[in-house]
Amino acid sequence: MGILEKIAEIEREIARTQKNKATEYHLGLLKAKLAKYRSQLLEPSNSAGGKGEGFDVMKSGDARVALIGFPSVGKSTFLSLMTSTASEAASYEFTTLTCIPGVIEYKGANIQLLDLPGIIEGAAQGKGRGRQVIAVARTADVVIMMLDATKGNVQRELLEKVLESVGIRLNRRKPNIYFKPKKGSAHPS
Repeated sequence: MGILEKIAEIEREIARTQKNKATEYHLGLLKAKLAKYRSQLLEPSNSAGGKGEGFDVMKSGDARVALIGFPSVGKSTFLSLMTSTASEAASYEFTTLTCIPGVIEYKGANIQLLDLPGIIEGAAQGKGRGRQVIAVARTADVVIMMLDATKGNVQRELLEKVLESVGIRLNRRKPNIYFKPKKGSAHPS
């Protein structure tokens, strides 16, 4: 049983446990286990595979849009409002632990919208599953940065810095690269 299944099982157990004074201790233990599994899921894995659980989402539709931002800025709420996909939103950080895809239909075009876990400082070095989040963002045609309006420009500057450090150039055209065959023979006669 993978970590995601264990997390889902604990969340189901919490949901079906009646909340009263007699069950406080049991719920506390479940919440502690949940926090432990969530932290394990956020740590970079040492396995040879390198892929994060749930991050491998097949590209579909006419365009792919990635929602990137810090934890608890409204990415999951936006996905749920724009698509028929329900992405869990809660008042604690890292509610979203994997890549959640949704589809927007607009004038006959299917646009894949990806809800990604929140980025934290040090994401480029792999902190908080940052490498997996960034790898998915690299496959997107468009990146939407979700920001907390109460934090001023700080979040935007930090996000731009993180994304620039891994080669995601925001609001710029792709470089005009071409190959020009060199004249002359490769082997002397």
